[in-house]
Amino acid sequence: MTYCIGLMSGTSMDGIDAVLVAFDEHGQPSLKAHHSIEIPPPLLAELHRLCTPHDKEIDRMGRADRAIALAFAEAVHNLLAIAEVPADEVAAIGSHGQTVRHMPEGPHAFTLQLGCPSTLAAATGIDVVADFRRKDIALGGQGAPLVPAFHQALFATNRPRMILNIGGIANLTCLPGDKSDVVGFDTGPGNTLMDAWAREQFSQPFDDKGAIAASGQVNPALLTRLLSHPYFAQPAPKSTGRELFNASWLRGHLQSDANLPAEDVMATLLALTVETIAQGARAHAQQGEIYLCGGGAFNDTLRRSLATALPGFALDTTEALGLSPKWVEATAFAWLAWRHLNGLPSNLPAVTGAKREAVLGGWYPAQ
Repeated sequence: MTYCIGLMSGTSMDGIDAVLVAFDEHGQPSLKAHHSIEIPPPLLAELHRLCTPHDKEIDRMGRADRAIALAFAEAVHNLLAIAEVPADEVAAIGSHGQTVRHMPEGPHAFTLQLGCPSTLAAATGIDVVADFRRKDIALGGQGAPLVPAFHQALFATNRPRMILNIGGIANLTCLPGDKSDVVGFDTGPGNTLMDAWAREQFSQPFDDKGAIAASGQVNPALLTRLLSHPYFAQPAPKSTGRELFNASWLRGHLQSDANLPAEDVMATLLALTVETIAQGARAHAQQGEIYLCGGGAFNDTLRRSLATALPGFALDTTEALGLSPKWVEATAFAWLAWRHLNGLPSNLPAVTGAKREAVLGGWYPAQ
């Protein structure tokens, strides 16, 4: 048995998730402990600022890189205390880092995650595997999504099913149930626009259970404008982030609807998430099973709207498959660390568009 820790701080920046995972000799994971902490508010504000161009960006990025690594270390220390497992029994930490840029197109495509792995290794005394996405981009891929490989390893069966992760960005994994290639891609905004609107208009970090959206009415004209973005018609492989879908983009579409009630905007943003997910699912099947994970799995209004938009699909969460929807992504990065330790590839070229499979991540020893 090998212990690995997975750390995840996603596009929504709603906290740092840490999991302790035990792997058997076949690489099958078993979740042993989990813990979440909030990102300290000053650091959170700085990370939000770093997602769009500002002055003295390199200086500020360097400081945030170290600061978020120390926050990751705090999550690790807390997790090990809860699990009562000493650090020297953990083989590695798989750290996703905090994405502040994801630009996967063009001749010099790149992706950038903060969370200095050397700082994390020094602060915890545990070897770190990090920087998972850039090897895939170096091979011509999108560097995302990476979780479909984990979804295949853990959730694939002999019948087709889909795994839908709704974080800041929503991504869909289509598991075919046979030897066909897995299909996976970012469908578009998950929670990121709704979270930004909740912060701006309601002084809330997110729309808890979708209550604000449920109190509003979808505005068809605004929804049509939002859906006109060319990303949604783009074929896979594709991935996206806050570089495309952000508060500035939303404000541009709201200029002709300045008096639209804030609740109606929230309802329309939820409808955007639902419609783009439904479009992605229907492009591959008209019926089947969809299992939700990520923060969106806890948005009751979102789940009800998805069920209405996808009547041919049975919707549940990954809890039904044995893993809580809250901990799927962090567990995936523990799995990616385990794959790295064993010299095994962990990208799916059919998903990311990379030229070949590859062992992902860089190794940062604690000693």
